Amino acid sequence: MRRMMQKCIRNFISSNSHSALLLVDIGAWPFHDLLEKYPKRAKNIGIFEPGTISLAAGLSLSGIIPIVYGISPFIAQRSLEQIKLDFAYQKTGGNFLVTGASYDFSALGYSHYCPEDVITLSTIPGVEIVTPGTPSQFETLWKDCHANSNPTYFRMTDHCNTKECSVEFGKAAVLKRGTMGCVICAAETMDKVMAAAKELDVTVLYYTTIVPFDSETLQNEIADIPKRIYLCTPFYKGSITANVVNALKGAEYGIEESGVPLEILRNYGTKDEKDCYCGLSLEQISRSMKSFFYGK
Repeated sequence: MRRMMQKCIRNFISSNSHSALLLVDIGAWPFHDLLEKYPKRAKNIGIFEPGTISLAAGLSLSGIIPIVYGISPFIAQRSLEQIKLDFAYQKTGGNFLVTGASYDFSALGYSHYCPEDVITLSTIPGVEIVTPGTPSQFETLWKDCHANSNPTYFRMTDHCNTKECSVEFGKAAVLKRGTMGCVICAAETMDKVMAAAKELDVTVLYYTTIVPFDSETLQNEIADIPKRIYLCTPFYKGSITANVVNALKGAEYGIEESGVPLEILRNYGTKDEKDCYCGLSLEQISRSMKSFFYGK
């Protein structure tokens, strides 16, 4: 996915004179050609994320479309106030591209984890959140919204889905239809959810745009089936629950969720080991879904 991101950014900076790329040390080597060719519009600011976000906001207010590329906790958490005040409050647009996802940098410890990015940024009105699960989905979502004058957070992962599906900014993809209830998945959980749901009579919706949340598709797809909703995301549990609750306002429903537990992840290990600890392995998801929909 990072290679696709680099291609998209390289094409954008090269073809649009009203664009700028700001790096916070990460990505300096992959983008060395842009740094050399466009020294006035491509800069490695260094390890100074809050200041870089403010600089990007100033560029945006002057008519430039800025791109900031960094690691998820250092953009979504360390620079939260700048995103809130310099972008959302000023009603100006820009793009925040992050790598690391929830715990892709599993060996680097808690300082490099960020399962809280989605729920944190969801508290800032006006900030768009996209969570592509494959390189081609990143490309589609980038083309859809990078120049729409809104602050947009692109959450990338190194652990992409192997299966493809068409996606559209602001819309959920219907991957499967069934009669027992609905499964909602996001980002890199699609492969596991589809494998777990293969023999289950359930509808599966795949969200690559978390904000704005597509309530209409959810409402339409569950109109004639039991209101039993199973959420599976690689974020902190509760990250999209409020969106689902608001979409189902006035209806009676049951809900269950697989996701990262709301705790400090102190254990080390690989990404797969982290998934097992969080209940996000294929076996765990499959067992949980069967129990929820079939009581077994």
